[in-house]
Amino acid sequence: MPSAREAMANRGDDDEVCPVCKSSRYLNPDMQFLINPECYHKMCESCVDRIFSSGPANCPVAGCHKTLRKARFRKQTFEDINVEREVDIRRRVMQILNRREEEFDSKRAWDDFLEQREEIIANLVHGTDVAKTESDLQKYASENMRSIRANQALEAQEASSFKEQQTHEQELARLRREAAKQEYENERRELQASREDVLARLAAGRPGDAAAIAREGKKVLLKKSSARRSEEDRIRQKQAALRNSDARKAGQGGLTADKADIAGDSGLIKGLKKIVTPEPEKPYDPFGGMVPNKRDYYTLRDFYPSSYLDPIRQDTRMQAGGYDLQEYYSRTLMEAFAGLGCFIDEEVAQRDDAGSLGVPRPAATHVAAQAAVSSTGTPEAS
Repeated sequence: MPSAREAMANRGDDDEVCPVCKSSRYLNPDMQFLINPECYHKMCESCVDRIFSSGPANCPVAGCHKTLRKARFRKQTFEDINVEREVDIRRRVMQILNRREEEFDSKRAWDDFLEQREEIIANLVHGTDVAKTESDLQKYASENMRSIRANQALEAQEASSFKEQQTHEQELARLRREAAKQEYENERRELQASREDVLARLAAGRPGDAAAIAREGKKVLLKKSSARRSEEDRIRQKQAALRNSDARKAGQGGLTADKADIAGDSGLIKGLKKIVTPEPEKPYDPFGGMVPNKRDYYTLRDFYPSSYLDPIRQDTRMQAGGYDLQEYYSRTLMEAFAGLGCFIDEEVAQRDDAGSLGVPRPAATHVAAQAAVSSTGTPEAS
């Protein structure tokens, strides 16, 4: 019986040999192996071009009868093919079951959803109830396509925002490095200039002035360094304030999606919030429910005999000027029947009730108001 080390060595040799043409990487170092996610059988690139260039064909590995296409072949990412297969299954399931935490009623419902998703992935990886699991996934995807696409758009937007933020931070770091380098160069030049100035003053001054010149030079350097530190602190505080404001804006401008369809009918996911679709907004009604030109008490005719209107009806000059007899009929009848919708008796009763309570009735004219005042004995206002 071979040892574990020999088994690993034989396995390594098998991984370096194409199972179709039996070519070895040892003899052909440039040979590339490709896999297809339909069956995950590995074969060299030459065999893929030779077998699948003319169209779909069955897998050439013995015992595998799956139909493969050249477009789906790709390079293997992980050394272990089982890990490669699990990663592909996990990616596919998470693209379908891509619900977010804010869509659930409670933290417990969200945890249950995560556990359920892991169980589905485990079933597909280990081959447990694959047909039923695939059927449930397809049913859920068909019933919740809108929410799936909305969450995918949100994920893409978040990834894009994160990438932009990283790029922005890298640019800020580069600018800070350049500013620090420039500051170092300026400081070095200032220090060199101050030293040269001190030396020049010492050379031109008297021997007793050396200590005073040195003290003055130190004071100038201290002032410059203090001003530089203050400027650095101010810039640092400004950058921190900008970062905090950006974070607040990102938190307030939360991403929202259209969750019009709920997976409650599919029975696959439980605990989702019940989204109530708002009623569509009604069109604006400037009349407040009233129908203009509504004729409840009369019917507008096309012709009314009138000795006054007959000559106008035959006069082309009046018609050319825009005079419309139908408009005249409509306006006249509306004014004639406009008062039929007003209930005068009710208004009179309300007025009488107000008068009996001591509330003065409104007078139609100023003379009537004076007469009412004189009849009650109230002195007139000057």
